[in-house]
Amino acid sequence: MSDSVQTLPVPEAVGKLYDRLTVTALNDGTFNPNIHIGFWDTPDSEATLEEAVDRLTDVLIERLLVDDSHQVLDLGCGVGGPGLRVVRRTGARLTGISISHEQVKTANRLAAEAGLADRAEFRHADAMKLPFEDGSFDAVMALESIIHMPDREQVLGEVARVLRPGGRLVLTDVFERAPRKETLHPSIGKFCRNFMVTLADADDYVAMLHRSGLRLRGLLDITEHTMQRTFRELARPTAADDGPEALGQTNLPDLFRPSDMVGVDEFGCLLVAAVRP
Repeated sequence: MSDSVQTLPVPEAVGKLYDRLTVTALNDGTFNPNIHIGFWDTPDSEATLEEAVDRLTDVLIERLLVDDSHQVLDLGCGVGGPGLRVVRRTGARLTGISISHEQVKTANRLAAEAGLADRAEFRHADAMKLPFEDGSFDAVMALESIIHMPDREQVLGEVARVLRPGGRLVLTDVFERAPRKETLHPSIGKFCRNFMVTLADADDYVAMLHRSGLRLRGLLDITEHTMQRTFRELARPTAADDGPEALGQTNLPDLFRPSDMVGVDEFGCLLVAAVRP
């Protein structure tokens, strides 16, 4: 199912959604600096959801190939958890952008509290029209954020523009797994409506990257490591170190009931790496 037949997210509405979620999580004690799915290396991994969330960030970091000489753009930075992890692990300088004012404010506060404000800054911006000059960055990461953007190809074109020649893009995206259907499974449709998400066309991804001025370096279906177990963990009765609180998402009403797990097998996650020639 292509984006053209899905309800496209409106950036301002996405920003307001995450403004509300950020403020609520800060006020009710469920705040977490990482708001994305987890990655388990093996089916029998005993990693908690929080550990798996950090592991997915590390999987991206491994593919960014950056060090303290590089400038990284975090596209859809959330409240800064992944971006600050990039800075800590690589020494790179990082600029994060979000369409949510509250996320940007919180991310800059966390950077200051961590003593990293000299190497990490967060700005309010729209990924559809990046406020940066051509060739400003050595690498771009987009961790589960392009799902909220109404035109993936336009965003990828902007990424190609702000990357230096040889610069890398690493992202995660969600898609409907084959066999594709005319109508989304009700559980997937509910998730997309509540989160203002569209699903990628996995069959078109390589061509879309090329049309955007990028060249593929890797495209992996990591669903078995990510989506299904994340949803199972979120649907479980919560514990002190696990469940929806681990992602700061308890204020999302009724999204992860066990009955909603029926359609999860149709919901996939891609790990994409590309370069600007």
